[in-house]
Amino acid sequence: MTDRDDQRPEDRDDRARREMLSRRTGDHAAPPAASGPTPASAATPDSAELAAREVQAEHDRAAQELVSSGLFSGPDPTVVDDVLASPDVTVVVDPVARAQAETEVHRVYTEILTRAPEHDVQPSLDRVREVLDLLGEPQRAYPVIHIAGTNGKTSTARVVERLLRERGLRTGRFTSPHLSTVRERIALDGEPISPEAFLRTWEDVAPYIEMVDERSRAGGGPRLSFFEVFVVMGYAAFADAPVDVAVVETGMGGRWDATNVADGVVEILTPISRDHEQWLGHTLPEIAGEKVGILTPGSTVVSAEQHEEVVPVVREAVQALGARLVVDGQDMEVVDRQLAVGGQMLVLRTPAATYTDVFLPLHGAHQAHNALLAVAAVEAFFGGGSLSGEVVEHALASVDSPGRLELVRTSPTVLVDAAHNPAGVEVLRAALEESFDLRRVVGVVGLMADKDAEGILSGLEPMLTEIVITRAATDRAHDVEDLAELARDIFDPERVHVTDRIDEAIDLAAARAEYGGEPGGAVLVTGSVVLVGEARFLLRRGS
Repeated sequence: MTDRDDQRPEDRDDRARREMLSRRTGDHAAPPAASGPTPASAATPDSAELAAREVQAEHDRAAQELVSSGLFSGPDPTVVDDVLASPDVTVVVDPVARAQAETEVHRVYTEILTRAPEHDVQPSLDRVREVLDLLGEPQRAYPVIHIAGTNGKTSTARVVERLLRERGLRTGRFTSPHLSTVRERIALDGEPISPEAFLRTWEDVAPYIEMVDERSRAGGGPRLSFFEVFVVMGYAAFADAPVDVAVVETGMGGRWDATNVADGVVEILTPISRDHEQWLGHTLPEIAGEKVGILTPGSTVVSAEQHEEVVPVVREAVQALGARLVVDGQDMEVVDRQLAVGGQMLVLRTPAATYTDVFLPLHGAHQAHNALLAVAAVEAFFGGGSLSGEVVEHALASVDSPGRLELVRTSPTVLVDAAHNPAGVEVLRAALEESFDLRRVVGVVGLMADKDAEGILSGLEPMLTEIVITRAATDRAHDVEDLAELARDIFDPERVHVTDRIDEAIDLAAARAEYGGEPGGAVLVTGSVVLVGEARFLLRRGS
């Protein structure tokens, strides 16, 4: 390639401008016509005229190059859009305007909080569907990868999304609950929706939500719930972006979950266990029956290895819908797992390929299996073939999952984990013992009132030297004294401490973890996503 060809467009534009200006100042101007006879040594009139024409033609070409460039005509709007959409471009944000927008987001969030809480599931999709119909069905504007299950949904969603982005797609991700900001629930290209886009979305959907609220109340029904409003906002924001694909996590259950107004082209079932029993049922088959309610005809269903009581429920649902089932432990597997600094090295076998030497910066066998589900689901999304090894390697190496056995402080070590049911505590215990060399772990624990407190505390007891009972800042929190009394029955009473405030609880736990000055002390904050979010904020890790 020549130097001229290798120049950037802006360099060529500068060169053209210099050439044209040079010609205008006379460097290449034709000489004035001479009077009298032409000297014998001069060029003939024909050759002089030809030379002048060549100079003029070159001049015209340079001028045309300049005039047609962005220096005169302005940039192509489509190019501007592409450049601004590029993740490599930093958009300068007015800090005052951003602060005002964040304040307005908080006001809108507070207003939405006056609605029925997200855990108050009502067996109807009518209200959400009606609002979305009025908006032109934005949930139909892009394909959806839909995720249901009891544990691991958010981590799996984050791996799926990262793989899709590594393939060059623009993504939307809907997850719940949030850790630091409500904007996390609606993510575009891996980042929480901006305050400005959040407000634009709310302004777009609010009149239609109010319209459906009025119709519902006129018929004796409720307003849209907190969760239903955010589902509407999420689907609308994804269509407005627009995204190439949406990764959508159910809030609770599946059949009557507000997200279920969209049809997945691929569905993922993470491990199904007991949780939210007052809404989903008290047996595993009942709970599984609700979860498989997201499955759609002809889709591909990627399932974790399930409890023996769950397996027939999943298989029957898949067969009834004519879907394709891919199961961990049968059609795919985690072939090998080795501990590594900051995570683990994996070998993953899917229906399409075996991926070796894949680094995953998350802890625990359960996260390796979440990653396996994600890779298989993305393969299915792209037609079932294998993914590039580089895509898998780069995507998984850059995954994060805040609040999932996350190290947020050292000296002493402080870990946070959002385990909030017995099954989650079980995998937390295995991952903690495998990944960290700790001798004295003091827990900071606060639960929601609707959780299996006895099951959670019993699961935590073997891994905790002492426990500090506290509460998250929510009306749903378990009463501290009642929870402490239960803890004293499970732990020895002298191992149990109590304080209402989470900051005091963390300080107390840190002091107890370092008691005696021996190394290997740590604090573990767990029991609730809300509690973990508060701890991350206090420890300056919240976004």
